[in-house]
Amino acid sequence: MILGDLNTTGSISRLRPEIETALNWIKQHFKDEFKPGKIEIASGKIIANLETVAMIPKEKQLLEAHKRYIDIHVPISEVEVIGWAATSNLKNCIKPYDPEKDIEFYGDTVQFHIPVYPGQYAIFFPEDAHAPNIGIGTHHKFCIKIAID
Repeated sequence: MILGDLNTTGSISRLRPEIETALNWIKQHFKDEFKPGKIEIASGKIIANLETVAMIPKEKQLLEAHKRYIDIHVPISEVEVIGWAATSNLKNCIKPYDPEKDIEFYGDTVQFHIPVYPGQYAIFFPEDAHAPNIGIGTHHKFCIKIAID
């Protein structure tokens, strides 16, 4: 997991060219009029999901994990708290892996919670289970999916 600020993405962008492309797209569109939906950024390799999400209490949020995508979560309107745990430590599978949706859910304990503020991003790799959208109310966010294969 990586937490960063959209104003300082230089070092992180060098990890993978797709991360650089995604972060540059986010910076260009962060202040655009928000319209929920999906935008293909790079022919099936990078997809931006613009979401309006009802947040939930941390004790009710499950950990999710992905095998084929890196997630970049960017809250736009409100602080989003995201829980984290290493996927290698997960044992309590609630919903088995769905290859079509590239997601599985776990009821394990989150190892830590981190607030992500508008203008910040959190990157989650397949090694990172995460419990997003923790908070009160509704918020707007980008959830960018980067294919790793």
